[in-house]
Amino acid sequence: MADDSGDKTEEPTAKRIADARKKGQIPRSKELNTFVALVTGAVMLLATGDSMGKGLINIMRQQFKLSRDVFFDDASLVIYFDKVLLDGILLIVPMVLCLGVVALLTPIMMGGWNFSAESMSPKFSKMNPASGLKRMFGLQGWVELLKSIVKVVLIFTVAGSLFKGYLDQFMTLNSLSLSTAVVQAGDIILFGFLILSSTLILIVAIDVPYQLWNNNKQLKMTKQEVKDESKQQEGNPEIKGQIRRKQMEMAQQRMMNEVPKADVIVTNPTHFAIALKYEQHGNGAPTLVAKGVDLVAAQIRNSAMGADVPLVAAPPLARALFYSTELGEEIPKGLFLAVAQILAYVFQLKAATENHGEKPLPPRDLNVPDEFRQE
Repeated sequence: MADDSGDKTEEPTAKRIADARKKGQIPRSKELNTFVALVTGAVMLLATGDSMGKGLINIMRQQFKLSRDVFFDDASLVIYFDKVLLDGILLIVPMVLCLGVVALLTPIMMGGWNFSAESMSPKFSKMNPASGLKRMFGLQGWVELLKSIVKVVLIFTVAGSLFKGYLDQFMTLNSLSLSTAVVQAGDIILFGFLILSSTLILIVAIDVPYQLWNNNKQLKMTKQEVKDESKQQEGNPEIKGQIRRKQMEMAQQRMMNEVPKADVIVTNPTHFAIALKYEQHGNGAPTLVAKGVDLVAAQIRNSAMGADVPLVAAPPLARALFYSTELGEEIPKGLFLAVAQILAYVFQLKAATENHGEKPLPPRDLNVPDEFRQE
């Protein structure tokens, strides 16, 4: 069985599509651009053809009226030439501007606006004859050939039908006056051009879906490529695991550094160890600065004994603090009374030790509310 990891069966990811856009690889349809430009040109000619024709006639009339003196005066000829050139440009400016706007906006209809400097850079691989032959006889080459054949057949068929349809009107033009015949012939030609241009919509209806499909096909990925990209974006799981372990080690080290500064260690006595610190001159509640179970609890106890921090066995309170309070947080209000009993004992013990007095007894029957108890 073939390894499907090498088959491009997966849809392109957002990153793959974005990278392709940067390289200029987006779906484009030359047929759509051609169709819109031709139809726009035909409509513009129908809309402005009359005024353009009259403008050209006026320009020609002015030139035929030039006197003999003007023809033999170089300065006058230059002036007339500039005027004719300006008048001619003004006649075609609306159409040129419209076609320019269409040429810029039409590609946006498919694939959106995109500028890629990378796609403009020369690629020597395109100069390779072998690559050229491969493109020529590849799927894309055959598709372009098929489109060309269909366009030729379609245009010739429609042109033949138009010729038959307008033949009678053409035959009657000789019976009309020159100006009327010219206008009539112009209308027939422009309408015929518009109809011919409109027939290309059949090619566009085939080419646009094909270009979208072909672009998506080229961007498809293998399962391995998807996995590799995911690793690049999210990070290698092994490296991420090492980072998490290192972060946990650093956090634990910081926590252990707080143990010698604690006022008391509340224990289970073996499975849990909770380090509490209380600022007697502050306004806040006691803060949990370290906690742990089993091995970590043993490390907390050892560090506390090395720093002469008292250990008090209070299993219900130790479990309640462990599950209800996170590092750096103040203890919940429901445990104030129980913790206050522990701290009172610790401070009394410290005073008795310093004054060589009688040591107090550890507190018993601590008031731990039922909602905090963990069995």
